[in-house]
Amino acid sequence: MWLTLAFVSAALLGLYDAAKKTALTDNAVLPVLLLNTLFSTLIFLPTILSAEGGWGWFDGTVLASTPGSAHAHGLVVLKSAIVLASWIFGYFGIKHLPITIVGPINATRPVMVLVGAMLVFGERLNLYQWIGVGLALVSLFMLSRSSRREGVDFAHNLWIVFVALAAVTGAMSGLYDKFIMSRLDAVFVQGWYNLYQLLMMSVVVAVLWWPRRRSTTPFHWSWAIPLISVFLSLADFAYLMALREADAMISVVSMIRRGSVVVSFACGALLFHERNLRSKAVDLAFILAGMVFLWLGSR
Repeated sequence: MWLTLAFVSAALLGLYDAAKKTALTDNAVLPVLLLNTLFSTLIFLPTILSAEGGWGWFDGTVLASTPGSAHAHGLVVLKSAIVLASWIFGYFGIKHLPITIVGPINATRPVMVLVGAMLVFGERLNLYQWIGVGLALVSLFMLSRSSRREGVDFAHNLWIVFVALAAVTGAMSGLYDKFIMSRLDAVFVQGWYNLYQLLMMSVVVAVLWWPRRRSTTPFHWSWAIPLISVFLSLADFAYLMALREADAMISVVSMIRRGSVVVSFACGALLFHERNLRSKAVDLAFILAGMVFLWLGSR
């Protein structure tokens, strides 16, 4: 069941990336991210109220939850900070870069999760996993060369650095998720981490964007903004429910979720009419081959 949930999460993440790209086109990044956290919080707010008030609105359903201890809330606050850092970097990156570049870079996160598991938890990679890591590195090298045709220099482009930082912090979040999901309820985690992100993002917008709003990119409403929250909330819910299962492997789940690059790449071609697709498709093929080897090595 956890494999099915991981694939569902991957498809929804691809749509989430497309909604982000649409919402951020010629738009201010920070208020869009603030609204994303607001709508995501509203989606899961009834589960928080039900649990904290002891009303049992969702008893007997997958949305049933229980109140958490102060320690549990501390764990969720840390998750919120890690994810929010990844989102801020990622939102700025996807605004300024083609989605057909951002998607393949994000697809390397399973490699980072594997390396992180090796460094942090003392795990050892087998031959198939090393092949997957190698293919992912080759794909990044190829992507850096093909992207120069669009004026994107990996070595000197700030937005590439932002996307890379988003991928690194996202991989950190994946490792941390496996740690906390063996200890906490999935609905509790998702409901409260959305709320804590909203509070954190409100401070960021008030300090960094609001005083300078008239001298920076203006904000305008887009119906793609609530779609970001809908697709992300559903994707995260499927992901956290997958990690609840005792036999779920974070390396495999992370790899499958990065399959979202196929959906986002298709959206880049069909919706945004991005260029240089043939060479990027070759780069993508290397990444997907690497993901297959990661899956074979993680079975």
